[in-house]
Amino acid sequence: MPRVVCLCFRRAGKSYYFNAGDLDLQPGDQVVARTARGQEIAMVRSGPVEVSERDLRERAKPVLRKATEDDFRKDERQAEREREAMEVAARKVAEHDLPMKLIEAEAMLDGSRIVIHFSVEGRVDFRSLVRDLARALRTRVELHQVGVRDEAKMRGGLGHCGRPLCCATFLTDFDPVGIKMAKEQELSLNPQKISGICGRLMCCLNFEYDFYREARQCIPKTGSRVETEQGPGRITEIDVVRNRAVVALEEGGKVHLSLPELARHKPGCPHGCDTRDSTPDKS
Repeated sequence: MPRVVCLCFRRAGKSYYFNAGDLDLQPGDQVVARTARGQEIAMVRSGPVEVSERDLRERAKPVLRKATEDDFRKDERQAEREREAMEVAARKVAEHDLPMKLIEAEAMLDGSRIVIHFSVEGRVDFRSLVRDLARALRTRVELHQVGVRDEAKMRGGLGHCGRPLCCATFLTDFDPVGIKMAKEQELSLNPQKISGICGRLMCCLNFEYDFYREARQCIPKTGSRVETEQGPGRITEIDVVRNRAVVALEEGGKVHLSLPELARHKPGCPHGCDTRDSTPDKS
């Protein structure tokens, strides 16, 4: 049975399975693998493990060797090649008057090709640009269009929290993010506050959504009328993180309740909490 390892080709990038052959590999090892684009340096994330042929969706490409000092020197030279490719590409894009935003270039370790990532609104015909780039750089050139979220992942930066972007540090996939997640967490719906530098809703809105959704199953909604020991009132604020809620009493004043206390006022709680009648706000 083939021995496969899980490889990652860039920080926070997706993982792919490759045939390790007889190589003795451990997580964290740097290797050279043959991909559809050419030879590339990657890091071993896990493995190797033996799998049957039928468990592989397609024939796994091989890991050629552990990366050597010579490979790392080649990689440094290719980094210079990438900078040159970006300069040439910027000049050629201006000459062709194309509305493209260049992001980064990737040069394969074996020099077989250069992949230039870009973003653009709509569609553009860049066939003549590719031909000019191939002549200028004297190698095969591929142009790869990416979306705004992938652009932020490649460029990196800091989020509203002051920390490096999640997508550029540990997120390998982009899960769907909806405005409902912000509403569930009672966040400001100001687009400037809940959008990332990519202009889309922040990925971190997804991190605590399940926690908030489950916690709110047991408590009445903001605005609901509840009975407290101090008298009837309406819920004005719910703080799931601090495990408390504020109830404005009809006779004046406010009372603070813990969420378990408030859950007793939620009829039909799916978790079987002790319940009483409550009258939801009709307004």
